[in-house]
Amino acid sequence: MHDSSDLQKAREEAAINYFRLVDSADPAVLDLFTDDAQMFFPKFGFATGKDQIGAFAQGLGRGISAIEHDIPGFIVLSSGNYVVIEGAVKGTTTSGVAFPDGVSSFGLFCNVFEFEGERIKRAHIYEDPDFASTHTDGVAWGKSVSDSM
Repeated sequence: MHDSSDLQKAREEAAINYFRLVDSADPAVLDLFTDDAQMFFPKFGFATGKDQIGAFAQGLGRGISAIEHDIPGFIVLSSGNYVVIEGAVKGTTTSGVAFPDGVSSFGLFCNVFEFEGERIKRAHIYEDPDFASTHTDGVAWGKSVSDSM
């Protein structure tokens, strides 16, 4: 049996390991989740259960040829059943576009993990899904404001 600080440390390590497995496209990432886990990603919505989470990951992976999270630079906050990680990510899309571009994509994200024991029960990912800055309407308003400052 873990005392609470050991359990919290195990949860933080599991959350960080999630990013290592994502970066290496390792399907073992699904082993970190409960069978009924829920995942949220902007412009996608919700996936429930390991099968849907796996399908989401495969779909996202179709557009990304390489991804690397800046694990040493993570800000990790945890309390109770939650681990929150803020960080940065970089990579290359399958069309050869490197991200972030530092102009309208910045590679910043925040994931909120909820745990049941040492497994992830809920992962809500807050990240701009426009890795290659191709969503021109969304980019245009931000550029127009920053250009006027």
